[in-house]
Amino acid sequence: MFCTLNTHKADMDKLLGAQIGLEDFIFAHIKGQRKEVEILKTNDVLGLTITDNGTGCAFIKRIKEGSLMDQTKMVCVGDHIETINGKNVSDRRHYEVAKMLKDLEKGQMFKLELIEPMKAFEKLEPRSKGGTLPEAKISRGRETLRLRTKGPATVEEMPTEVEEKAIKKVDELLETYMGIRDLELAATMVEAGRDKKNPDEFAVALDETLGDFAFPDEFVFDVWGAIGDAKQGRLE
Repeated sequence: MFCTLNTHKADMDKLLGAQIGLEDFIFAHIKGQRKEVEILKTNDVLGLTITDNGTGCAFIKRIKEGSLMDQTKMVCVGDHIETINGKNVSDRRHYEVAKMLKDLEKGQMFKLELIEPMKAFEKLEPRSKGGTLPEAKISRGRETLRLRTKGPATVEEMPTEVEEKAIKKVDELLETYMGIRDLELAATMVEAGRDKKNPDEFAVALDETLGDFAFPDEFVFDVWGAIGDAKQGRLE
């Protein structure tokens, strides 16, 4: 379903993204119990943040506290969304699933079929201090393994501190505008704006690399602003 770095828990802050350190440990979370839940959509916003593993497995990354889905205790962080109202969405990307959920009619019941990650490691105790996993992502140079949805994995230079701040901010903008979190997508967008001089050049570059997303102009402008803020040191 998804992988986490350096923890066996379904910790959404530790998801395997586009880049990993050469000494990171990867834990694979496989499918566990299936469950069905029927929900009355009483609000336009469900309070879910959706992400995916890049190969047709959209799952819940975050549930907003106090939201409609937060009140539905059967729905949990890490759950794979298999069907929406009987329609299989296992081959859909996270932004497609997020849009389908957003487009559900308010005031109507809808049904989700979910698969939770197997809880095979719940009883594992922490390792002793002598066997703890490394805290640092990289201990030899600035190399990182870059995973791509298209093409082979490559060992590349780590993003600069400025680029890391920009990627984090763009990832937050993706959640705000589209209800998804995707560090690989955010990194690709920051790369597209690396040598661009104005928002028009940036918009053209995004169309060339990510045209299928059809990002709204307001979102593109905010992303360009985030990249500029990072370069000017205005991002924490």
